[in-house]
Amino acid sequence: MADHPVDEKLPPLKMATTGLQHVAAMYAGVVAPPLIVGAAIGLTAAELTFLTGACLFTAGLATFLQTLGIWKIGARLPFVNGVTFAGVAPMTAVVASTDDKSDALPIIFGAVVVAGLLGFLAAPVFCKAIRFFPPVVTGTVITLIGVSLLPVAFDWAQGPAPTADDYGSATNLGLAALTLVIVLVLRRFTRGFVKQIAVLLGLIAGTLLAIPFGVTDFGPVADADVVGFPTPFHFGAPQFQIAAIVSMCVVMVVSMTESTADMLALGEIVGRPADEKTIAAGLRADTLGSAVSPVFNGFMCSAFAQNIGLVAMTKIRSRYVVAVGGGFLVLMGLCPMAASLIAVVPRPVLGGAGVVLFGSVAASGIQTLVRASLDKDNNVLIVAVSLAVGIIPIAAPDFYHAFPENAKIILDSGISTGCVAAVLLNLVFNHIGGGRERDAEDVTHPMEAGDELTESSKVAAAP
Repeated sequence: MADHPVDEKLPPLKMATTGLQHVAAMYAGVVAPPLIVGAAIGLTAAELTFLTGACLFTAGLATFLQTLGIWKIGARLPFVNGVTFAGVAPMTAVVASTDDKSDALPIIFGAVVVAGLLGFLAAPVFCKAIRFFPPVVTGTVITLIGVSLLPVAFDWAQGPAPTADDYGSATNLGLAALTLVIVLVLRRFTRGFVKQIAVLLGLIAGTLLAIPFGVTDFGPVADADVVGFPTPFHFGAPQFQIAAIVSMCVVMVVSMTESTADMLALGEIVGRPADEKTIAAGLRADTLGSAVSPVFNGFMCSAFAQNIGLVAMTKIRSRYVVAVGGGFLVLMGLCPMAASLIAVVPRPVLGGAGVVLFGSVAASGIQTLVRASLDKDNNVLIVAVSLAVGIIPIAAPDFYHAFPENAKIILDSGISTGCVAAVLLNLVFNHIGGGRERDAEDVTHPMEAGDELTESSKVAAAP
């Protein structure tokens, strides 16, 4: 009996090239979180290179766990795992609330370890409770992830730091715009592999174009070692702070929700539908990978949705191809010089590419919301209020200034507050007390007058 395409082992050359393609499709997404968090902490170029390499290394380990699997761990589907965007905003909130920035990473690592272990234990239950996370909830949360990260791209576009003389200069903004245009042109006029790595090619082109302006620094590459290893707990032993742990647990719920949706989608694409057992195994891989990641100085890991599109486009469904991609990630993590290449990219260039990268996340959330039956009043209200709550930290950064610092770690993360709001509102409007039945009886849009107030109603009611 022939192997299912998911379990097929391709010729070595094809396995290597297609594996690299998966890495190219998600590389920018893996290195963006350590860049954001590292910049917020104020890490040196060498430390930033180390943190980036560690995230590549742990992404590779998590990908092995998900694709190859051990025991009841791993969906054994062509999933690429890497640092989740959902954790960026809460992690930067932790950094902002920490007086001694050297404690920020240990606090983050401690929170991720606890969240990962709790998620691992909750995986068998969570896969049953997924009915409480319909598209109206997941779409809202994914949209908030993208919207929350867009200000980071705008900040990058202006320059390396607000204190710099050229911060927000025409040169910096021009480089950001040029990078954005390059990415858009590549996405519009190329196909296949080149189209998939448009963001990566845009970063390379933008970096080269920035050289004449003197904003490209090749120092990190010259100073980096060819071979290295992400020393366990390089930035210090993990610290356990309740507020940070709660915040990362919320992110873990968001991450598990996204991964479940990704597994359901990928299962359909590869012709091996993800049942409850597969989802539980996949969630165990995500959460265990996240719990182990901080040991090697990495962040919370989750499935990368963009690689699902790559599977659908190429029709190559082998999980071993993605496992090879995981091997490349590990090798890149063990080569600081390779990891340091991203540190060469000027911030304005990153900003231009970030507009596409982060905007695509928000667009994915909107795509999910399209399936959320927004013709129903209940769902419209859930999305409206949850988005409003989640956007507060962006639109009004000082809104929670009077709250205790520990509470602000959670409240200043629009993703966390928006997720909690969406879940609770979904329960109230769609589950408790026959909310769906009431909504079915009254589908008036909240921004429109009720039928009883319209002219046609008055005429119909006239004797």
